[in-house]
Amino acid sequence: MSTFVALLRAVNLGSHQQIAMVALRDFATNLGLRDVRTILQSGNLIFGAESQGAKDLESLLESHAKTALRLGTDFFVRSAKDWKVLVEQNPFPDEARRTPGRLIVMFLKQPPSPGSLKTLRESIRGPEVLEIVGRQAYVIYPDGVGRSRLTNAAIEAKLGTRTTGRNWNTVLKIAALAGSEDVS
Repeated sequence: MSTFVALLRAVNLGSHQQIAMVALRDFATNLGLRDVRTILQSGNLIFGAESQGAKDLESLLESHAKTALRLGTDFFVRSAKDWKVLVEQNPFPDEARRTPGRLIVMFLKQPPSPGSLKTLRESIRGPEVLEIVGRQAYVIYPDGVGRSRLTNAAIEAKLGTRTTGRNWNTVLKIAALAGSEDVS
């Protein structure tokens, strides 16, 4: 059995798409996922599954969430091994140490086309810096996310794919919980 991380997009933001973490854990357990855990209230799920691929798990979670939870949202699934690699490949290690709350990892549904990254970079008008590694965009928000015009919607529009973001502190908390690639 392998360990996976699933991130839900745009849940528990104000009154938008509210879900209790206990309901999310029960939902995942009822689907046959094992050792199901959540972290924080923003829709972060860690679980064990037989060797299904991340894309298959995304489809399973998304289709069943619509009926079982009445929740229409995207799930972004990465294996524990993938998670370890995305932590190691952070292109901004100094910023991660100095200001981890201002480094956001944007998880992408699909890899962006080569030209879309250039278009996104050219559209940035503020002090933000962005690098893409695999299916993750690492963004530094020196003035904070709330003041930036480089929004999730702007990133999605330029890259042509759905995204969800987690700050570096949350990424590391999830890494600690996901721990190893295998669940005993």
